[in-house]
Amino acid sequence: MSANAIALCNSADLQEGALAVPFDVVYGGQTCRAFAIRFEGQAHAYLNRCTHVAMEMDYQPDRFFDDTGRWLLCATHGAAYAPDTGECGGGPCNGGLVKIALTEADGVVYWHATHLLKPLAF
Repeated sequence: MSANAIALCNSADLQEGALAVPFDVVYGGQTCRAFAIRFEGQAHAYLNRCTHVAMEMDYQPDRFFDDTGRWLLCATHGAAYAPDTGECGGGPCNGGLVKIALTEADGVVYWHATHLLKPLAF
C-alpha cells in the first residue's frame, strides 16, 4: 500500500447503488466534503461539488444516485454524472466531477491523497 493511502471504510460499507460514505479532504486549500460509492462492483469517490455551481450535490445526506441507480445527481441543479467516471451525462454541468483515487485490499477501501488533495490533519 502506498504511503498516501488513507483507510476510508470497510468494503462492505459501500453497497451497490446505496448510500455513499462521506469523508473530508482538503482541496485547493479548502476543507471539502467527498463521497465514496459502489457502482457495478467497483468503488469510486468524488468531491461532493457540482461543476455547475460549487455546492454539495446530495439531496438527502449521502444520497447521490437517481431512482434508476445509473446516475449521480445534483439535487439543486439536476446535473447528472456517470458514477464510474464522474463525467457529465446531462444537465447543467461544467465538466466532470473531481475523482479521488480509491483502492480496496483485504476488505478495506482506501483513498489516496495527491499534491492537490490532502487528508485533514487531526
